[in-house]
Amino acid sequence: MEQTIFDCVIIGSGPSGFTAAIYAARADLKPQLYTGLEPGGQLTTTTEVDNFPGYPDGVTGPQMMMDLQKQAERFDTKVYYELITKAEFSTETGGIHKLWAGNKEILARTVIISTGATAKYLGLEDEKTYSGGGVSACATCDGFFYKGKDVIVVGAGDTAAEEATYLAKLTNKVTMLVRRDEFRASKAMIHRVENTPNIEVKFHHELIGIEGENGMVERAIVINNQTKETSAIDVHGIFIAIGHQPNTAIFAGQITMDENGYLKTIPGSTRTNLPGVFAAGDVQDHIYRQAITAAGSGCMAAMDAEKYLAELA
Repeated sequence: MEQTIFDCVIIGSGPSGFTAAIYAARADLKPQLYTGLEPGGQLTTTTEVDNFPGYPDGVTGPQMMMDLQKQAERFDTKVYYELITKAEFSTETGGIHKLWAGNKEILARTVIISTGATAKYLGLEDEKTYSGGGVSACATCDGFFYKGKDVIVVGAGDTAAEEATYLAKLTNKVTMLVRRDEFRASKAMIHRVENTPNIEVKFHHELIGIEGENGMVERAIVINNQTKETSAIDVHGIFIAIGHQPNTAIFAGQITMDENGYLKTIPGSTRTNLPGVFAAGDVQDHIYRQAITAAGSGCMAAMDAEKYLAELA
């Protein structure tokens, strides 16, 4: 029996994946979307989303993802709750790409990769306990909820410094926990931190526990890794800013990536180095990492895929 070759297969199901599906479906590409292990992506771990246009009263992350999925399915996107475990991409224009979900082989003329990135956490059990109740990995997403309160930022790089200075405008006080005796951030970012009066930096300090009530953070337990002295800091928000890991391991050796594993796209497009393979959302964006920018690049990827197929015809 001859195997079906799909015009468009989308790997991943966050805002970029579902938006790509909406646009691809409306272009009659009959997209097949594979959700991966976390249907809806990172936003399903976010309680309130207040900065996505069109939701004047805000929306929960899971609800927004369900809305996006329903919209994609309304235009006949086929959604599979499966994980793509292997990929063999063609290097020829018009070539057929092969993907596998377990033992199932999938053939596609175009592939849109929207596998996202995963925030790195410290690995404390308390981080899971208070996820959505004060523990966050995105100041831009969640900082507003801590207006006038005290928060902690864990990290020493540019991301941590940027999150701290952003939060300092909204909150009463920001305490930065830096594990070593110096920042890893750029000089410019260090100066911004040093020149912000309501940021206190605690060098040689690490987060070792979180305490609270009813699932809401009330204090952080920290240790001075030189003196081994522990202390408690009263805070309502704890922002983990130690980086993100793009979900690109299965594409290694085939698609051009940067030094951190993010997929590289041709400027002004979502095209990768391989014909018919496109990347959208956080998997190729380590700068903005917002639902709205991910959705925008999902739209671009679908339009790029449609154009690619049209040029083959």
